[in-house]
Amino acid sequence: MANITGKEMLEMIISRQSERSYYDREIEKDKLERILEAGRMSPSACNSQPWKFIVVNEPVLKNKIAVAASARELGFNIFVDQAPVLLVVVREKGKVISRVGGTLKDKDYSLIDIGIAVENICLQSVAEGLGTCIIGWFNERKVKELLGVPESKRAELIITLGYPSNPYRPKRRKNAEEVISYNGY
Repeated sequence: MANITGKEMLEMIISRQSERSYYDREIEKDKLERILEAGRMSPSACNSQPWKFIVVNEPVLKNKIAVAASARELGFNIFVDQAPVLLVVVREKGKVISRVGGTLKDKDYSLIDIGIAVENICLQSVAEGLGTCIIGWFNERKVKELLGVPESKRAELIITLGYPSNPYRPKRRKNAEEVISYNGY
């Protein structure tokens, strides 16, 4: 069972932030393995596990992926090359039952499942003293080409991973009354 309290878990969730600056420091293998295990063990609709996590830590390839993830002219993702590891999340086909259910209910459960897995990865990263940033804006075609991802698959997200060099920033969120209600809208 869990060794942390509910209060400690909430503090960890609150402390997670999108990091956009990293120290030039390698990530220890055991930490990276626990982070990947947190993603692998995530729940999914009908246990479909519709994901593949590609670890990109070879410096030349990582920098090519970083270029494909940045839009310098727009000022987007120009920090990606600082992260020592990039995790590319590829969407795989879910089990037939999950896909049929998704069609009947007009919901893509595989995207929900990937979101859960990515958050597990991010929270485990916080527990390991690491930071992350989830990136959805990137040249998917180029990333797939660089990594040999089949044309029929989607590279949905890139997660930067490393030791953050910026301090914690207080969260700006809507008031609880705006987003939480009981027993009705």
